[in-house]
Amino acid sequence: MLSYTLRTLTRMALTFFVIITIVFFATRLSGNAVDFVVGEGITSEDRALLIKYYELDQPLFTQYLAFLKSFTDGQFGLSFIERRPVSQIVVERLWPSAQLLLSAMGLTLLVSLPLGIAAALWRKSWIGSAVMVVAFLGYAVPNFVMAIVMVLVFSYWLNWLPVVGNGTPWHFIMPTIAMAGVLIAALTRFTRNAMLDVLGQDFMRTARAKGLPESRVILKHGLRNAGITILSVIGLQVAGLAAAGSVVIESIFAWPGIGDLLVSSALRRDYPVLQFGVVTVALAVIVINAAVDLAYAWADPRLRHSVTA
Repeated sequence: MLSYTLRTLTRMALTFFVIITIVFFATRLSGNAVDFVVGEGITSEDRALLIKYYELDQPLFTQYLAFLKSFTDGQFGLSFIERRPVSQIVVERLWPSAQLLLSAMGLTLLVSLPLGIAAALWRKSWIGSAVMVVAFLGYAVPNFVMAIVMVLVFSYWLNWLPVVGNGTPWHFIMPTIAMAGVLIAALTRFTRNAMLDVLGQDFMRTARAKGLPESRVILKHGLRNAGITILSVIGLQVAGLAAAGSVVIESIFAWPGIGDLLVSSALRRDYPVLQFGVVTVALAVIVINAAVDLAYAWADPRLRHSVTA
């Protein structure tokens, strides 16, 4: 297990280095940010002063080294627009994004696990068919379409729910449902398939032969063994949601999180904020994937033994 953990951490470090390198060079492809930010009303002397201050007059490799050095001072440079340390701007957006992500995952687990189990147990009845129809409909409807429809219905027509910000618990309802819609569909389907794989196993028949209650057989023996597959799916879904899923939803609902920050900084070519925002999201995805790998190895003894062998 220790060797597997070290390999996972090494892959994390290499992946993170590659990502920050790609992010730096990708943000330089759209031209000089000073010209876009200050416009044409600035004098040539002030323009030269800004370029020198942000080291945009240096060779690209020198700028890259300065970018790497900014990771050591804890501020990660200054924003072009707000003239504040980038770390302060990003940290202010972390908790709102985490709140939305946690609420979406909580709703996903609360809905998809019971639906997946029900679809597996009653796979030959109308209940299982109805659950799978709902799951496939969830696949077919993108989250931004669901978000726009909910805004039109519940905010514009009915005037029931607020749209902008995160000031009250009512603000969480539509963004949470919009983010969790596709996740619920995916996890319901995978939970059903994982449960179908274990329902016919010998240990399930043995548990029933011992006279255990059916609920205990399903939840303790069935769901526990199917949990390895479910854990992998949850990890992939959370990583994908942290990487891209929250950007669209936060933009639609003006949610003050990392996704909204990335969109606004990209439109304004605020390189320092955009770079560190993307790096923060990438780091979250890397950590989530590594945690899932370690949890998978911990839950499946066969993987631990194959690594140490």
